Amino acid sequence: MSGSSVENTQGLKLLAAAEAGEDLGQRLEHLNAIGASLSAERDINRLLESILTAAKSITRADGGTLYRVADDGTLRFEIVRTTSLHYYLGGTTGTPVPFYPIHLMGKDGKPNHSMVAAYAALTGKTVNIPDAYTAEGFDFSGTRNFDKKTGYRSKSFLTVPMKNHENEIIGVLQLINASDPRSGEIVPFSPSDQRLAESLASQAAIALTNRMLIIQLEELFESFINLMNTAIDEKSPYTGGHCQRVPQLTMMLAEAVNDMREGPLATFHMSDKDRYELKIAGLLHDCGKVTTPVHVVDKATKLETIYDRVQLLDTRFEVLKRDAEIELMKEKALLVAHGALRSEHDAADARHRERLRRLDDDRAFLRTCNIGGEAMREGDLERVKAIARYRWIDTSGHEANFLSEDELKNLTIRAGTLTADERQIINHHIVATIKMLEALPWPKHLKNVPEYAGGHHERMDGKGYPKGLVREQMSVQARVMGIADIFEALTAKDRPYKKGKTLSESLEILGRFSLNGHIDPDLFDVFVRNKVYRRYAELFLDKEQIDEVDESKIPGYSR
Repeated sequence: MSGSSVENTQGLKLLAAAEAGEDLGQRLEHLNAIGASLSAERDINRLLESILTAAKSITRADGGTLYRVADDGTLRFEIVRTTSLHYYLGGTTGTPVPFYPIHLMGKDGKPNHSMVAAYAALTGKTVNIPDAYTAEGFDFSGTRNFDKKTGYRSKSFLTVPMKNHENEIIGVLQLINASDPRSGEIVPFSPSDQRLAESLASQAAIALTNRMLIIQLEELFESFINLMNTAIDEKSPYTGGHCQRVPQLTMMLAEAVNDMREGPLATFHMSDKDRYELKIAGLLHDCGKVTTPVHVVDKATKLETIYDRVQLLDTRFEVLKRDAEIELMKEKALLVAHGALRSEHDAADARHRERLRRLDDDRAFLRTCNIGGEAMREGDLERVKAIARYRWIDTSGHEANFLSEDELKNLTIRAGTLTADERQIINHHIVATIKMLEALPWPKHLKNVPEYAGGHHERMDGKGYPKGLVREQMSVQARVMGIADIFEALTAKDRPYKKGKTLSESLEILGRFSLNGHIDPDLFDVFVRNKVYRRYAELFLDKEQIDEVDESKIPGYSR
């Protein structure tokens, strides 16, 4: 060989080495960038896809499979990708992988070393196979069958265990058919390919473990929240459903606002973190009700405490009727003794019947008053006070007013079933909610939970509670939750003191609230315009509640 030929050959080798070094450097930079992106990904399916896509990219593989070790001792197919076949399964595709899991242990209880993916998971060793058709020691019959059906030729295999920072094998990364960057031919995976894939698998395992740990912590946290809501539900069946429905309606309305591209709310946008924060706030918005006495929460009638005291009034009316009978008998005895005329006896009987009728009417009237509901008329209030002054002999043998002061106070409640003191007890639940939530060490992405959850009883005009905030002092999320809380309460069919209102009735009330400064009119506009009320109704309301809504007649709303 001439000197010039030797120089040319050496030059080509140096050039190839330089190109290879440059290529490896670029792939290392790519690997570093991939590691950072994996750590930031929150969605498990997208994370798994990113791992496999990145591994295929840095090793120039045509195909690949990502397995995860399942709790039942199998390797479960998570993602399958083959670029040349346009073959994409699992992950965000929505198409599940149809292959059976690979058992790590055989029926005889021995390790399954015949399957290359199982071998890598069991031993923690990488397996680099230049050609699956000539490889010994592993069963590639499934690969051959796949090739027969598709016309594919599975050749080079690189199977890498995914080992996390605790030295646990959590999955396997398998890559197929590396390609030469110049010729495009299928070649074995090089030592640098293997080192890059192993480095990526290690980073991916740590990122996946961290993400799964965060998910498990979030699930545990939400389970504790649901446990609290279950406790409220067990304490009072009339609020448990509320604690579940309000968060869902809150998210429905918030998403509708997020989709707005014009109008006063066009700048409101939520990230996935924002959505999670609002979801948690919705679930916790009434957690303070664990402190509310159950007899107040469940007070279905005005006289109810542990039981409905209207039954005591029934007993007293029977005592008055018995006394009336005794008085009639005494009067008739005197009439007989004095030789009274028949007409005088008839008059006494008539007065007695009238007295009994009046007592029965009064009893029915008090039972009606006890139910609560719409505002009482002044005449009805005066009649209750007149009945309260009836005299009877109580259980201790003393003459007393027919109604005690507490009974009179309850029966003259103008609307609803709660006294002013009981209303304060109910209202205190939001103070307790804020106090409980502000005491927790919230992480940065959940720091607004107390404000969102604690503001759903505030009003736009500053007349709400507990802080008397005005619209400008409240977040959009808190204002959204305020509408969701009211609409759910209006339409709820599980309250002890009322029936669930229809859609048209509820929207009319909400419309008036938007006009009088109670709720945010811009949010109410979105609530109606985007038919959020209709989607909620289809999920939670009875058919008889879902009536036709004429939006042109809703107060405070214009198309």
